[in-house]
Amino acid sequence: MPPLQIQRSSSTLVQQPPVQAFLLGLLVAAATVFSFSALAHGQEAVTDTSQACTIEGQAIASGLEHPWGLAFLDETTALVTERPGRMQVIDLVTGVQTQVDGVPEVVDRGQGGLLDVVAAPDVASTGIIYLSFAEPRRGGATGTSIARAELTGWRNGSPSLADVTTLFQQSGPNREQRHFGSRIVILPDETLAFTIGDRATPQRSQDPFDHAGSVLRIAVDGSIPADNPFADGSDGAAEIWSTGHRNPQGAALDQVTGLLWTVEHGARGGDEINQPEAGRNYGWPTISYGVNYSGTRIGLGTRAEGLEQPVYYWDPSIAPSGMTIVHESALFPSWQGDMLVGALRDQMLVRLVRQGDTITGEDRLFEGAFGRIRDVRQGPDGAIWLLTDDPEGDLVRIAPQDDPC
Repeated sequence: MPPLQIQRSSSTLVQQPPVQAFLLGLLVAAATVFSFSALAHGQEAVTDTSQACTIEGQAIASGLEHPWGLAFLDETTALVTERPGRMQVIDLVTGVQTQVDGVPEVVDRGQGGLLDVVAAPDVASTGIIYLSFAEPRRGGATGTSIARAELTGWRNGSPSLADVTTLFQQSGPNREQRHFGSRIVILPDETLAFTIGDRATPQRSQDPFDHAGSVLRIAVDGSIPADNPFADGSDGAAEIWSTGHRNPQGAALDQVTGLLWTVEHGARGGDEINQPEAGRNYGWPTISYGVNYSGTRIGLGTRAEGLEQPVYYWDPSIAPSGMTIVHESALFPSWQGDMLVGALRDQMLVRLVRQGDTITGEDRLFEGAFGRIRDVRQGPDGAIWLLTDDPEGDLVRIAPQDDPC
């Protein structure tokens, strides 16, 4: 089955095989009615209507400098990274922010800096978190690294990182300022999956011994899981799970199936949703549904033998970033299993309606209301939470205005 593609200038679905899914997609897109009052960093709420359900977005915390990653410590406390190299503990009730001490040194240059953060399932008792960042290397080079740390003092107003341990360093650091990735997901077996972009050198994505342009997987102590596809290192780097990715800045776990999903930037078009499988090659830059920024064709076109097709793609690009898969929630029962993706360039939240492994429609929400959306998470309260990529960025809570969706 060919992947579903969306044309940004129209709500019409194209290249959609099932007629029923086609009609559903039209209904989803047509059901969206958007209205908002001027936002001044959380002073007023924004509403949007999706399938007869009115949802409301409210900025809970503001003044975050290019916030990048969001993790929940409990139902009322979150952890947010800021790209220049700061981390904040945020009270989700009051919006009060407290800066975390002991953050490792990062290179805040271009797209690099302090990037993603996730909390261990037992963070309440252990304080363990994992973070990704552009780490300074010799000669002015940088590379994406993954670290584990213990967050202490976050309950008493004196948060600090202790025992910061680097678990992984990307091979081939360079001076490029783009395509660091990088999202981290804790898998059901408690291994870590994470993404790294091609570091602005596309052919690196086709080298199985190069970490760039890959989805990778390690154990929480940094060791290599025995069932990684190249675990013995003979056919590829032992940490690599899948190759052929351009710049995946979104990744999420389907809590029902236990499967990992990713979303990555194309060039001028060709943003992709993938469900990465062990040892598979997802094509970049040999194939793509986009074109180069100059307008020329990328590689061999859209297909080649031995290379995987995306589940879904956008052309032109929306510049996708963070993503989540909606789990069971009293707030969004009809959205369960759907994907939510933040868009940077197109400044919106995209809901991808899903039936199993098939995406059947797209709902574009809050277009232009919040600016560039960097991260999307579902919180312990069942609400959807967003980070906006801005020098004065916001943490935004999305929930139904009245009845559940």
